Amino acid sequence: MVLNNIEDLIEKYHNAETSLQEEAQLKAYFASDNVAAHLEHYKPMFQYFSQSKQEQYTKDVPLNSKKTKLYQWISVAAVAVLMLGFLIPNWDSGPKTLADYSQEEQQMYLEAKQALAMLSNNFNDGASSLKVLDLASDNFNVGLEKASYIKEFSETTNKLLKN
Repeated sequence: MVLNNIEDLIEKYHNAETSLQEEAQLKAYFASDNVAAHLEHYKPMFQYFSQSKQEQYTKDVPLNSKKTKLYQWISVAAVAVLMLGFLIPNWDSGPKTLADYSQEEQQMYLEAKQALAMLSNNFNDGASSLKVLDLASDNFNVGLEKASYIKEFSETTNKLLKN
């Protein structure tokens, strides 16, 4: 009766369905000297579990706190640099308008604006031309597919006429 109970507990143990009390029963059974012969191979496993439970790590673990302080100061410096980066460009009384610049700078700004607008228009025209090529490529592929049907038809017709 006890042997059947132990075998059932081992099966539950393998399925991870045992409670702590049932595992204690298994450990006690395999710690004793009267273990069934066909269950002997479980004995070292449960003895290992009992021994490893008593093991403790006794070495000191050094903590390097110098590195963490260095990283903290680096993060503080990074935040300070970012704050200065946001504050310095806006140091004067606010955003400038085109009228705040000299006549020569205004003229350069307008010329650059016209050049970029022309470049944008030409780029858009080129992109629309590429769309036409894409459409032509699609139509060409459809034509090739239909031509393959004609080839199949002619091969089949030739076979029929030869017979």
